[in-house]
Amino acid sequence: MSDANTTLIFQGNNLVVPEGPNAGIIDEDKGDCFTIPSVDGSDDISAIMLKNSVPLPPEWKSVPLRQALDSMTGGVMADGVGQVGRMLRAYHIALWRQDSRFCGTCGNPNKDAETGELARQCPACGRLEFPRISPAVITIIVNDKGEALLAHNKKFVGGVYSLIAGFNEAGESLEATVARETKEEVNIDVTGIRYVRSQPWPFPNSLMLGFTARYAGGEIKPDGVEIEDARWFSREKLPPLPGNGSVSRYLIGLWLDGAL
Repeated sequence: MSDANTTLIFQGNNLVVPEGPNAGIIDEDKGDCFTIPSVDGSDDISAIMLKNSVPLPPEWKSVPLRQALDSMTGGVMADGVGQVGRMLRAYHIALWRQDSRFCGTCGNPNKDAETGELARQCPACGRLEFPRISPAVITIIVNDKGEALLAHNKKFVGGVYSLIAGFNEAGESLEATVARETKEEVNIDVTGIRYVRSQPWPFPNSLMLGFTARYAGGEIKPDGVEIEDARWFSREKLPPLPGNGSVSRYLIGLWLDGAL
């Protein structure tokens, strides 16, 4: 049996939370239950990923995980520590467990590894599978006028503009990823690429690596595939921005504060 005081409860892309003091108990057989060690030496993390078909008991509700993240951070970037960090870690592992149910070599069902590691193991061939982490860069680009390049991705809702981002390719440095993604998505060149900070972002399995860069040349041309619009913005006139819990908003905040 699971309750929100001791167990993080997910269903799809949502965090499941009680609406009142009389919220009942959720049966563990309604989903995948697991316990994992924390990364900061605090108590182990217990979580359950409910099956999508499971109706929630009375006085429980689903909250989109990104919305919950915004409210939990209180305007501060989620950096993988404290209760927010526990939630990010648990959700990442919950998704990975769904994707690693079967061995990628022989196709047999995986089990939790008995080696003491956070891994799945095939009892037939012995193959170990560890949580997948996909590095991705995200960059705030500033021109000589002090304006920042913000872009609207087709997937964004509410007219939100954010930063240029993309996944690191095999054999590619992170700095090269910044330059390539910028050229591919908006057709401009950058220089002065500098790392700022990282953020775990389990949507579904990313590690976001934040960078700054300076505009070096070229005319902005959105690729039309991912990016619908991109332009230079001043601090005085801004479009809707990403949520406060994201590294993109953190980088934009540095620029707004005049730190870039």
